[in-house]
Amino acid sequence: MTLRFDNSYATLPPQMFTPQLPKPVKAPALFAFNADLGAQLGIDAPDAQVFAGNHVPDGASPLTQAYAGHQFGNWNPQLGDGRAVLLGEVIGKDGIRRDIQLKGSGPTPYSRSGDGRAWLGPVMREYLVSEAMHAMGVPTTRALAAVTTGEPVYREEILPGAIITRIAQSHIRVGTFQFFAARGDMQALQALTDHVIARHYPDAAGPAGLLDAVIARYARLVAKWMGLGFIHGVMNTDNVSIAGETIDYGPCAFMDAFHPDTVFSAIDQFGRYAYSNQPGIGAWNMAQFATALIPLMPDRDKAIEDFTEAVHRFPPLYEAAWLEVFGAKLGIGTPTDADIPLINDLLDLMTKDQADFTNVFANLDQDAARDQFIDRDAFDAWAVRWRARAPDAGLMAQYNPQIIPRNHRVEEAIAAGRDGDYTHFDALLAAVTAPYAPLTDDTARFARAPTVEEKVVRTFCGT
Repeated sequence: MTLRFDNSYATLPPQMFTPQLPKPVKAPALFAFNADLGAQLGIDAPDAQVFAGNHVPDGASPLTQAYAGHQFGNWNPQLGDGRAVLLGEVIGKDGIRRDIQLKGSGPTPYSRSGDGRAWLGPVMREYLVSEAMHAMGVPTTRALAAVTTGEPVYREEILPGAIITRIAQSHIRVGTFQFFAARGDMQALQALTDHVIARHYPDAAGPAGLLDAVIARYARLVAKWMGLGFIHGVMNTDNVSIAGETIDYGPCAFMDAFHPDTVFSAIDQFGRYAYSNQPGIGAWNMAQFATALIPLMPDRDKAIEDFTEAVHRFPPLYEAAWLEVFGAKLGIGTPTDADIPLINDLLDLMTKDQADFTNVFANLDQDAARDQFIDRDAFDAWAVRWRARAPDAGLMAQYNPQIIPRNHRVEEAIAAGRDGDYTHFDALLAAVTAPYAPLTDDTARFARAPTVEEKVVRTFCGT
């Protein structure tokens, strides 16, 4: 397996990363490969030895990136890639530069006494969810391949080890900027800023232009999450991609029954990253990014004033994107502020009756949506107002997935995978990567909401 590497991050100041080879594993076995993405990257045939870290391809420059971050609002000055190795960068056939990273590839200088490994469950979850997000039009890291390692991983129990090969436009985070700003390392901070502008935002004029561009992209990203009932679960600044992609699928989940205060992450004990809190946290994360950029500005007081104004633009940018997303979900191509009560009233009805988020929107023009509600008279009254807006069924079909990676189906695939059975994983992957296709006898089961016994109420990080 050959890759045409063109590594730019490895040319940056040495304090920004540590050269690091992945740690070889005993018996790698490939169980998933994204052939379409592989072809885009120029990969003719998959090689489990490469995806396991046993063989480093020619031209790679393996390294681990340094970064810091606010974790649940608490500052941690030293994080970094604790279980991931960036093999290098490849320019695809579409001209886009992408990172190729092995996640779960062994200990690094940033592992903080951890083993640097991943077990099979989180690898399968990230593969399924990231590819589903891509299929639904959400900017995201991608899954290229997944292997089992033939070695155990020790957590609360002994679990099968696995490694995912992750593709991203870059793995640079808000926390990367924070790492150098906190240390007063202006050389690295300036080099990082110049690198990100050249790589992702060539039209941005300096740090101020970069801040504006990232804020705009991140606001749209969070709005897309909200439109799918997606809860990231760990919106720490070290999990915020500067490229505007969804990154680090840990305790993430999609809502079944709708409630704005829904939390799945077992480590989010106080609901900081609940569904309804995601927009506010998005603005908070951008404030931390702005703070990290201030040292680069010649006039600190003026920068604080200007950057504060920039961060204050996040809410209206998000609200405009939210209205566009939910307007499209209702079949309204050019929604206005007058449509906001219509959207919110539906969400209020869904909250009151615990209606299934995905199935309501996927079936709005059918009785299947009405059947989600206990107070059907209230839904009927709302539907009269909605139909008066002459919804476009074709637009709705483009924005309302029939199938998402429901938690109970993901857990079902993981449980089977632990026993060496990947048929559930393969079937679910095929379904979630065609989310807008009409349901068939084979795929209808993936659209069904969980029974009481099947409900998953807690999700967990892979560490």
